[in-house]
Amino acid sequence: MAARPQPTARRIGSGHALRQMRKEAGLTLAQAVDGLPFDESTLQRVETGWKSFRQGSHLRALLKRYGIEDEEEIDRLVTLQREGASREWWTGVSTSLLSGMPRFLGVESAAREIRIFHPTAVPGLLQTEAYARTLHQLHKPIAEITTEFMEESVRLRMRRQEALTRDEEPLKLWAVLYEPALRYPIGAPHVMREQYTHLAELATRDNITLQVLPQTEGAYVAFHDVNVMSLGDGLPTTVQTDTAWATVAVSDKPKEVHRFSRQFDAMVAGALPPMDTPKILHQLVRETEG
Repeated sequence: MAARPQPTARRIGSGHALRQMRKEAGLTLAQAVDGLPFDESTLQRVETGWKSFRQGSHLRALLKRYGIEDEEEIDRLVTLQREGASREWWTGVSTSLLSGMPRFLGVESAAREIRIFHPTAVPGLLQTEAYARTLHQLHKPIAEITTEFMEESVRLRMRRQEALTRDEEPLKLWAVLYEPALRYPIGAPHVMREQYTHLAELATRDNITLQVLPQTEGAYVAFHDVNVMSLGDGLPTTVQTDTAWATVAVSDKPKEVHRFSRQFDAMVAGALPPMDTPKILHQLVRETEG
């Protein structure tokens, strides 16, 4: 499957450009929308990639206020906004996504490189179907989810993973695997064996880097999942984490991005080199056969 710009990527790209134009024009949000047929909230959501202008005339009026006269640039932004309003690939996969999940899926689809860590499990983009299903089954009584929701979640997770193996511009992934999380028996031995084998196969791909973080005294370990998504093309890096309230938090605020990046870098510094990963995984496979 070839890589192609997703609607969220188009919205983020055009929104980022519009924010820069507004700043260069020296206008606040209130000044920018004064007398135009939309409010500050709408413009703010457009600038952050949360939505698109429904009418091209609204965008053209805004660009005129910013002093943009280049017709090619105007047409390009109008096209980006229009395409940004189209349906995402995951639309219709589930009607009951967690709060924040649609935004996360859109940004993840737009990402060129992702750095990821999870303190208690194999990260979702690296899970086998059996491992993912077993993990959901463990959480089912607590989260009070239906079997249908669980199966939709597993299918969605498998669909997201296709970005790692597509032929054109596969997603670059750098994952730190916490050794206690790797060893935690989420499922029966055959489930864990399949998961370890899958990780070993992924580790051979040029676009995937896997490092194991051993449980050693003094090593830094984040107590929450860390997901740093780089979009490229001058677009803002975005971070994501799951919350204790069963929601998905997504932010491109520089302070949050800096904090998550420092956390990931600290764990990389304490992790074993990537060349050691296959040996560790093969040892884990042997342990499931014992």
